[in-house]
Amino acid sequence: MSLYNYILNKEHHKFRKNISLEFDKNMSPIERMTYRFEELSKAETPVILPEEQICFIRTIKNIPDIFSEEEWAEIKSKHFIHELGYFSNLSPNYEDAIKVGLLAKREAADEYGKRVIDAILALTERYKEEAKKQGRDDIVKVLDVVPAKGATTFREALQSFRIIHYSLWLEGNYHNTVGRFDKYMYPYLKADLDKGIITEEEAQTLLDDFFLSFNKDSDLYVGVQQGDNGQSMVLGGLDENGNEVFNLLSKMCLISSNNLLMIDPKINLRVSKNTPLEIYELGSQLTKAGLGFPQYSNDDVVIDGLTKLGYEYKDAIDYAIAACWEFIIPKVGADVANIGALSFPKIVDICLHKHLENAETFEAFMEKVKEEINIECDNICNGIKDLWFIPSPFMNVLMDCNIYEGGKYNYFGIHGTGIATATDSLEVIKKYVFDEKTISKKDLIEAVDSDFEKHEEILPIVRYNTPKFGQNIDEVDAHAVKLLDLFSDALEGRVNCRGGKFRAGTGSAMFYLWHANDIGASPDGRRKGEPFGTNFSASLFAKIDGPVSVIKSFSKPHFSKAINGGPLTLEFHNSMFTDEDCIQKVAMLVKAYVDMGGHQLQLNAVNMDKMVDAQLHPENHRQLVVRIWGWSAYFVELDKEYQDHVMRRQEYTI
Repeated sequence: MSLYNYILNKEHHKFRKNISLEFDKNMSPIERMTYRFEELSKAETPVILPEEQICFIRTIKNIPDIFSEEEWAEIKSKHFIHELGYFSNLSPNYEDAIKVGLLAKREAADEYGKRVIDAILALTERYKEEAKKQGRDDIVKVLDVVPAKGATTFREALQSFRIIHYSLWLEGNYHNTVGRFDKYMYPYLKADLDKGIITEEEAQTLLDDFFLSFNKDSDLYVGVQQGDNGQSMVLGGLDENGNEVFNLLSKMCLISSNNLLMIDPKINLRVSKNTPLEIYELGSQLTKAGLGFPQYSNDDVVIDGLTKLGYEYKDAIDYAIAACWEFIIPKVGADVANIGALSFPKIVDICLHKHLENAETFEAFMEKVKEEINIECDNICNGIKDLWFIPSPFMNVLMDCNIYEGGKYNYFGIHGTGIATATDSLEVIKKYVFDEKTISKKDLIEAVDSDFEKHEEILPIVRYNTPKFGQNIDEVDAHAVKLLDLFSDALEGRVNCRGGKFRAGTGSAMFYLWHANDIGASPDGRRKGEPFGTNFSASLFAKIDGPVSVIKSFSKPHFSKAINGGPLTLEFHNSMFTDEDCIQKVAMLVKAYVDMGGHQLQLNAVNMDKMVDAQLHPENHRQLVVRIWGWSAYFVELDKEYQDHVMRRQEYTI
C-alpha cells in the first residue's frame, strides 16, 4: 500500500492511544505546560510509515487539560479568555529556527523553553533509533542534523519544519499557520538544484510527501469542524524589496495540492495588479480540482490598508494569512484576528423596530444605523478586558518577541457579518418605505415579525423583485459601502486592553449561521432560520446573472479601511472547468477583481448532483472537498447544516 493510500485509508490511526496526566495544583501555568509537553513527548511512540520521507506523527489522541473545571472558572472570573485560551493564528519565525536549529534557539530561551527543546530533541533521538531499526539510513542521516542544527538541504528543511510544526500542536497551540512558505523555503530547493543534489522531479515527490504530512494528524487538531485546523500556507506576494516572491517552489506547491487532492495545507496566493495572468491560471487549475483554494489576497489593497492602520511598511509587506483569511504579521505579530463579530442584519433589525417609525427620511434612518453600529462596537470592545492566554514556552521560543507580554502588534479583529442581507434590507426600506411609499412602515415591521405570514404579498416583492447587492447597481452597492465605512469609523481610534487597535473586517466565519439565528426574518425577504451568505457574498436567493456583476459590486467598498480580511466567495459549477479556455476565463475574472481593487477572493468548484449523492452515500465521496468559510473540508465529514449551506449557494458560469 502506498503512503498516500495508507493515510487516505486512515491506517495510521491504529497507532493512536489516550493518555491521562495529573497536575499539582501548586504548579504555575507555565510549569504545567512545560511538564505536559515533556510527558507527552515521552509518551509518543516513534512511528515511521511505509515509504515516507518526512516523518513524525501524532500517536496520542488527546491532550489533557492543564486546568480543572474549577480552576478554569476561577481564571474566567478574572480574565477574558479567547476561544480555548491557547495561542492561535500566529505565524512564528520558522525561517530562523530551520536555519540555525533548535540548539541555537535554546541558548536564548528561558528555562521552560530550554526544557521543551530538550524534550523535542529527545523524541527526535527516539525517531532516529526507530529509523535505524527499520534500516532507514536516509531518515537517520536527516535526523542527525535537524532539528538540532540548521538545515543544509531541502529535505532537511522540510523535516525540520515538520518537527517544529508538530511540536506546536503537541504543546496545545492551534491554528498553527505555515506562513510565507515559498519565501523562506525556496533557498534550500534552489541550492540543491544548483548543486545537482536533487532533480526537480525528486523534489516534487519529496514535496508531495511533505504535503501528506499535514494530513496525518489533522483530524486531531482543534476546529469547529474537521478541516478547520488553520494549516494555512501563503505563496507569492512581494518581498521586503518589492520583488515578486512567486517562484519554482510556489508552482510546485500548487502541483502537490493538485496531485494529492487533500484539504491541507490550505493555499493562499498573494497577488497584485502586476501579477501575470499565468499565475492566476495556475491557481484556477487548483480551483478546477475542487479544493476550494487557492484564496487570493490583493497586495495593493492589503499592504496599503495595514500601513494606514499603523503597521510598519516592512512588516505589512511581509503579511501572511491566519487560519481563514485574516491578515497577520509573521515573527512579531500577536494580533487576535477573530476576537469578535458585528452582525449588520442585527443592526438593521434593531433600527427597523426601534427607529423606523420615527424616521422621516432614509437619511435620518441611516443616522440611527450609524448610532447603533457605534453602540454595538462599544459593547463588543468594552466586553474584551484583561485578555489572558495560557503560556506556551515553545511558541515563545519561535517568536521574535516575548509573546507573554504581547507582540509588536496586538490588534483585535472584528468580523462584519451578513453584509448582503443588511444591504438588501436597506434597499427595501429606502425604495418602498421612503422613495415610492408603497409599503408602510407598520406593514413592513409586521411582515418581518410574522415571517411574512402577515402581508404575504410583500414577500415576493422584497425577496425576488428588488435590486440586490451583487447586481452591480450603484444605488444598492452604496449601502454596503456605507455600512463598512460606518463599521470601520466606529472602531477607529479605539485602544484595546493590550494596547493595540481594532480592525474591521468583511469575514463571517461560522457567524453566517449563528448570527442568522439571532434574529427573525429580514426586510430583504430572508425567512426566519435561513442563513446569511457566507463571508462577503451575495444573498443566497439573490437573482444574479453571472459573476461579473458580483465582482463589480463587491469591489466598491473601501477595503483599506476594513482590513481585517474576509473574501468575496464565489461558487462555480464544475462544468465550468472543462477545457483550457474555461481556465483562462476564470483566471481573467480573478485578475479583474484584483485589478478593480477587490481585496480577497475565494472560489469553489461544486457539483450539486455529487453533493446530493454524497449526503445519501458518503462512503462513495470521501474526497469530495468544498469551501466552508475560510477553510476547505471533506463534504461528508461536515455537519448537515454546513453541507446544506454549500448546496444552497449560487452556482455561477461564465
